[in-house]
Amino acid sequence: MSVPVVAFFNNKGGVGKTSLVYHLGWMYADQRRRVLVADLDPQANLTAAFLRDDRLEQVWPDGQHPLTISGAVEPLLMGTGDVVDKPHVERISDGLGLIPGDLALAQFEDELSQQWPRCLDGQERAFRVMSAFWRVLQRAAAAHSAEFVLIDLGPNLGAINRAALVASDYLVIPLVPDLFSLQGLKNLGPMIRKWRADWATRLIHNPNSTLELPRAAIEPIGYIVMQHAERLSRPVRAYERWASRIPEDYSHEVLGESGHSSDGHLLARVKHYRSLMPMAQEALKPMFHLTSADGAIGAHTKAVAEARENFSLLAARLLSRCGIPQSASKR
Repeated sequence: MSVPVVAFFNNKGGVGKTSLVYHLGWMYADQRRRVLVADLDPQANLTAAFLRDDRLEQVWPDGQHPLTISGAVEPLLMGTGDVVDKPHVERISDGLGLIPGDLALAQFEDELSQQWPRCLDGQERAFRVMSAFWRVLQRAAAAHSAEFVLIDLGPNLGAINRAALVASDYLVIPLVPDLFSLQGLKNLGPMIRKWRADWATRLIHNPNSTLELPRAAIEPIGYIVMQHAERLSRPVRAYERWASRIPEDYSHEVLGESGHSSDGHLLARVKHYRSLMPMAQEALKPMFHLTSADGAIGAHTKAVAEARENFSLLAARLLSRCGIPQSASKR
């Protein structure tokens, strides 16, 4: 039985995808859940958020097999084998594991692009390439005893993200209330539906019935509005104008539904916490772990408590939308 995979994706950059995956990973660990987070963005910002430079040098060794997602698929890319049997999982805490990313993942883009149409010809290698991410995620989740997987993706509609979304059961769309995010929904929604349908067509041509493949449900379970600090320099009226359009645009563009929609698909509104973020990045910890030793004193103490409450509510709502039991597993 496969472990649920939740992708955080928007083809518009700067909407807080990485920060969300990072903080939710930590929140679930705090709640005594076993969770795996995976960095499938070649920019590897999520990996850099978790690991200090000295550990990054060990994970990304010069001229050696990297302990990353690209290292896990390297034998398949080089034509020397399939994905590795035991992908490396970086232990962040007792319940939180990370599949690190790296810039070398970008080299997989061309191969994924070439193999996508070959699935229609029933070529087994094509199916192995297209399912590589999913099989790595499932093997790593089994090794970590993870209950679910959260993946961070880059802001584009390229072959890497197509393969990553094919590996996903659920989709969360972070966005900012502005024209760029709403335009992004117009690109994203139709493409997600197309990829889902195209993969279903390809599955019919799988020549190896013993090869486990993802079902590519890519079910949108809602959006998260990131209330970034830019709001402070914009007229509130303009901000609210774009925010008021999100429910209908999400319903129409992402779900393919017509008519006006309520905020029923909204998962959360997440504040920027601009005063806490620099401290958290410096301390290499989530905002809700900050203490007075990190500089979180005075008004910052209240903001830390607020961040914890907000991410706790978001974490619970996300599990509910995915149909994942709320009770924590025993470690």
